[in-house]
Amino acid sequence: MKKKLLTAFLVTALGVSMLSGCGGKNSDDNSTKSEQSTKETDQEAADKVAKLIDDIYVQERTDKTDEQCEAAKKAWDALTDAQKELVEGENADPDYFGRDTGDASKDDPLNEDEIGENELLVVSFGTSFNDSRAEDIGGIEKALQAAYPEWSVRRAFTAQIIINHVQARDGEKIDNMDQALERAVENGVKNLIVQPTHLMHGAEYDELTEAVENYKDKFESVKIAEPLLGEVGSDVTAINADKEAVAKAITAEAVKATKYESLDAAKEAGTAFVFMGHGTSHTAKISYSQMQTQMEQLGYENVFIGTVEGEPEETSCESVIEKIKAAGYKNVVLRPLMVVAGDHANNDMAGDDDDSWKSVMENVGRNVEVVLKGVGEYLPIREIYCEHIRREL
Repeated sequence: MKKKLLTAFLVTALGVSMLSGCGGKNSDDNSTKSEQSTKETDQEAADKVAKLIDDIYVQERTDKTDEQCEAAKKAWDALTDAQKELVEGENADPDYFGRDTGDASKDDPLNEDEIGENELLVVSFGTSFNDSRAEDIGGIEKALQAAYPEWSVRRAFTAQIIINHVQARDGEKIDNMDQALERAVENGVKNLIVQPTHLMHGAEYDELTEAVENYKDKFESVKIAEPLLGEVGSDVTAINADKEAVAKAITAEAVKATKYESLDAAKEAGTAFVFMGHGTSHTAKISYSQMQTQMEQLGYENVFIGTVEGEPEETSCESVIEKIKAAGYKNVVLRPLMVVAGDHANNDMAGDDDDSWKSVMENVGRNVEVVLKGVGEYLPIREIYCEHIRREL
């Protein structure tokens, strides 16, 4: 009898143990499935936001743009921090909404009505970097308003992608060219002067002139002032007063910000200055080569012009490095040859990725100092824009 009871007890205990073991396995399986389900749900939420961002990462404004910008930001705000890190699309990434580029409230979009009869429309490519937009573009606009108080200064950007980005992220609405010109018409503007902040007569300038052409019969007078570097010229030796003024201004500013008393002193210390522009496949790309010619004619032997897009070829990063190595310069001061220190300056020039100009130059043994300051911050550059308006009056 005792043996039967013992046997029954052992069988029961074994059964309980087996059930307990099976229960533990099921629990682990359920936990794994739950984690997998959470990951899938997180990715779905992130993918939805990525799609909404990609939908507004376009160069054309539509009747749905305002609604799309609002929807993208609302969906982003609803994500958890972990989900935000998963946002990845054709153009979308966590930085679209998550990167801190400064205080947007410091920027004035200059899109008010009651313009009056005389308008100076300042047209820029634009930037989503808030501090740069306020300091660089805003600085030029304020300088023009101070120089010509009898004219109303207004703003337009040519990059709808940037307009959408700023609107979605910060709620700041900036006019594109058509909106700005339509605003001028509705406000009864009679005399319009358009001042591009673009460096040259490139693709953006061509689009600007085309847009203005469509509205020219709406005003009594319409004029388009020169971009920063003035007329393009026929070959690399064709420089002008604007290019000379810009070359002197940016070089003086760069040297002043260092420990050196002069450009020659920097040269003796083995230091070169590199100004990185955007570059273009447009015929106006020769302007960069002309700027290098201008530097050489001024005797600025340790100053080099480069372009992030590598056009023209002689201004590519590789070409600039070869020049620096051949001259024996060990130190490099990198600065943007752009109105704003925006995406290209922060990432292509100064970023930590292996292919940034800073990284590439460091990898060939150069000591690199990066200065993130757009030329729009330079007072002499602002004066050049003011002079361009003066020529049109």
